[in-house]
Amino acid sequence: MARYREIEFKFTDRVARITLSRPPLNVISISTLKEIADAIQRIGKAQDTCAIVFAAQPNARIFSAGVSIEDHQPETVFQMLEEFHGIFRSLEIVSKPVVALVGGAALGGACEIVAFADIVIASQSARFGQPEIKIGVFPPLAAVLLPRVIGEKKAREMILTGELLTAEGALSLGLINHLVADGELEAKGEEVLGVLRQMSVPALESARRVMSQASGVPFAEALKRSEDIYLNELMSHKDPLEGIEAFIGKRAPQWKHK
Repeated sequence: MARYREIEFKFTDRVARITLSRPPLNVISISTLKEIADAIQRIGKAQDTCAIVFAAQPNARIFSAGVSIEDHQPETVFQMLEEFHGIFRSLEIVSKPVVALVGGAALGGACEIVAFADIVIASQSARFGQPEIKIGVFPPLAAVLLPRVIGEKKAREMILTGELLTAEGALSLGLINHLVADGELEAKGEEVLGVLRQMSVPALESARRVMSQASGVPFAEALKRSEDIYLNELMSHKDPLEGIEAFIGKRAPQWKHK
């Protein structure tokens, strides 16, 4: 387990877990972002990692209040955006499924983590919002990403008013995948991770990469990219042949994750 000051990071049964650990509000500072970036770099070297989990500490009353307000000031904002957006660029390169476990509020940059994640599990106490407009700025990542996730009109309303979504509202808009009772977050998370652990890592990475690259691209070009990744990336691995042979032989596949 790597040692950090503002996050906790560990691998458990092929899952990498990044836990925000700056109580009481888990505010994300530039130093927090540097630690997350380092953790993602470690994940990229772990070939058989099937998923990345973002969570808060057990019993935390909030997922995160977002990126530090102090870091939005003119002398630090360039570095803050570079570090923050670098997290998502690195996650795209690594291309592991991202799972977020959200209890309590996920605001600002934390809501952007939720929007970016592939699978989000939230408890009844969860709340989601982009309140940046209330301090005279806007969320650059959410302005690009939220319309793709929840639709143009609702994304504009969230960003332009800064109002919060309830957990039920987030579920209805597709911002989260699963809504559970408070106290059941980890159990549902393990259920979802149990499914991902059964999959071939190259297949997961390739599928995620295609979906990311196809977003907002005309159909013909998106399909061309999908074919290229399928034929020239995925099929260069050993797992596709193992999956086919296992299916024909009516046995469980023995993935090599390579």
